[in-house]
Amino acid sequence: MALLRRSSRKVPPPAVDAEGRMPLMEHLRELRNRLLIAVLAVGVGIIIGWILFDPVWEFLKAPYCETVQSRQLNGRCSLTYGGIFQSFFITLKVSAMVGLIVASPVWLYQIWAFVTPALYRNEKRYSMGFLALAIPLFLLGAVLAYIIIDTSLSFLLSFSLEDTVATIQIDDYLDYILIMLLIFGVSFELPLLLVFLNIIGVLPHATVKKHRRMVIFLMFVFGAVITPGGEPIAMMALALPMILLFAAAELFMFLREKRRPAGEDFSHLDDDEASPLEEDSDRAT
Repeated sequence: MALLRRSSRKVPPPAVDAEGRMPLMEHLRELRNRLLIAVLAVGVGIIIGWILFDPVWEFLKAPYCETVQSRQLNGRCSLTYGGIFQSFFITLKVSAMVGLIVASPVWLYQIWAFVTPALYRNEKRYSMGFLALAIPLFLLGAVLAYIIIDTSLSFLLSFSLEDTVATIQIDDYLDYILIMLLIFGVSFELPLLLVFLNIIGVLPHATVKKHRRMVIFLMFVFGAVITPGGEPIAMMALALPMILLFAAAELFMFLREKRRPAGEDFSHLDDDEASPLEEDSDRAT
């Protein structure tokens, strides 16, 4: 009976961690739930993209229709496809792209909500600002890519041989335009990454200033390598705005470190030299 009485006692629930830490299984459950919400949101977006395929495709096809080569085949803007199922997969690909864009507020929030508990209070404040800037910067890069795609295509197709007709396949063109939109959008996020590294103390302004010329040179190299075909129009259209954004990021770093109290700047210390905080703690002990 004594054993039964002992076993019938209720086990008190585990104390909540003051720092908000959770066991591994709780993290996995939360990750599963947030992934499920994100996938469902993308699925709804794909359905919307499937319904709106025709106007979206006309929008994506417009830069190609501005080129002379698009009318060589039959006098109208024409793209070709070479497989029975290819048109279906093209429709699915465009719908998936629309779905990711439409559902981006949902899955971006799910990522942010999953990562936020692991951040400090000031990091949470900055993370909201980064999220608010990341989306407009990505869209700005994608818009710029869309604007210069017709010029870039005209340059690339101008090397066509005489007595030849350009029969561009739909999937090749779609891959090209999606790569351009993605490259420009992601590239416009790089200066924001520099600001983030500066805020968390990994990248001081002095280091950026020291390697400024090398960074600018590497941006031109990056533009030449990453753009499809490596043609100069897309390279310049990507590199020049990146340089302007880099200058804005460097200015932010300079102003931020200038406003910071001198006592908080430990960049002048050697790796083995104690900071004032460490010296104060040693005295207290």
